[in-house]
Formats: sequence, structure tokens, C-alpha cells
Amino acid sequence: MPKVTFMPMNQTVEAKDGESILEVAVNHDIPLQHACGGFCACTTCHVLVTAGEKNLSESEEDEEERLDRASGVRLNSRLGCQAKVHGDVTVEIQNEGFGH
Repeated sequence: MPKVTFMPMNQTVEAKDGESILEVAVNHDIPLQHACGGFCACTTCHVLVTAGEKNLSESEEDEEERLDRASGVRLNSRLGCQAKVHGDVTVEIQNEGFGH
């Protein structure tokens, strides 16, 4: 099973192949905000992928458009609700300064 490490809490949990980063967080009681319920309608589940980016699904146009409107976005930014896990990955939760 793939493993997802959430920073800054440095917590590693197992994920099912194809689960989103948000689903993994919710299933393991990791505090990743998701104001829209995981429907790519906000940016509260914004994470920075610090390792294993190739082990995530490709970002799609909806996610890219949503991130274009967010603040603090970097090249390694993803929305947790859209990034599907297919291998080990490390993400840094960005829970401040991101609006709906």
C-alpha cells in the first residue's frame, strides 16, 4: 500500500491506491481543511508536494484553474481533493491564507 506522510506533523499513514490526499487525511483524522467537501470548489485543501510528486495523478484543468486563484501557490502545489495517490508521497499541509 502507498504511504502518505503529512507535514508538519510528520505523520505517515497507509493509503489505498487511487485515494485522494484529502480522503487519506480524513480517513486517518489528519487535520486537512476541506470547506467544499472535496469537490474542487475551493482551495482549503491546498498542499505542497515535497516528495513523490510522480506518484500522484496528473493535475487536471479544473484543479489548475482553482489553484490559479489561490494565494501562496508554488510549482509543487496540489489540491488534496484532486491529487490521487499511486505511490509514496510527502505533503505539507497549507491551512492558512487560502480562501474559498
